[in-house]
Amino acid sequence: MAQADYGGLRGAGVLVTRPAHQADCLCALVEAHGGHPIRFPAMEIVDPTDPAAAEALLRAADDFDVLLFVSANAVERAAPKLPRPLRAALGGVGEGTARALRAQGLTPTILPVASADSEGLLALPALRAVRGKRVLIVRGEGGRALLGDELAARGAQVRYAEVYRRALPTVDAAPLVAAWPRQVQVVVTTSREILDNLVDLLGAAGRARLGETPLVVVNERMAAHARGLGIRRVIVATGAGDEALVRAACDALEA
Repeated sequence: MAQADYGGLRGAGVLVTRPAHQADCLCALVEAHGGHPIRFPAMEIVDPTDPAAAEALLRAADDFDVLLFVSANAVERAAPKLPRPLRAALGGVGEGTARALRAQGLTPTILPVASADSEGLLALPALRAVRGKRVLIVRGEGGRALLGDELAARGAQVRYAEVYRRALPTVDAAPLVAAWPRQVQVVVTTSREILDNLVDLLGAAGRARLGETPLVVVNERMAAHARGLGIRRVIVATGAGDEALVRAACDALEA
């Protein structure tokens, strides 16, 4: 893997909090840039409460004009149940979701430019004139309401296929907390839910250590939430992709 044109991690320990099945590429890139990845999944992805309801909507995907995927997890859970070929236009919240779609042989045409989130999707011309269109949002249970609410306000008929649930892992964080001063120099989190779970798992002593450690997040909304939790050094990556996350981790060490 080629070294990018930014500073290396110089042996720094990088706490990777992604779900276990999605951490390999980021961990490999941390190692490629001279860091030491520390795997600590702060979220598990499990089956939805009502899988039959989600599958019924996915099987009827050709009844919709637009399918919007809010995460790579949504793509991975939904794609095997979709009819092929698909008539609907496909969209996702960022490059990670787009890569997951392409890996499933699907071509996204609605992708945000300014920010990898619901706000970025809503700013696109393709989602401005949606009156009368049927939109299926593929997501986890309890996702943000903004995307669907705003599309409905613009006149779209919105349905949700909730294809997974986010769960708090059962893990003993005491060894990580004890070793933190020696091992953890940067923390990477890619969603608000992951950050909240991490705070819960670490306990009071771990939260104090987290508050003093540079934290990489993927957007300003997450940054504001992190600061509200008492985390002092928050670095906003330029995107949710692995390269952007590692670049931000390098920047945190340079500061």
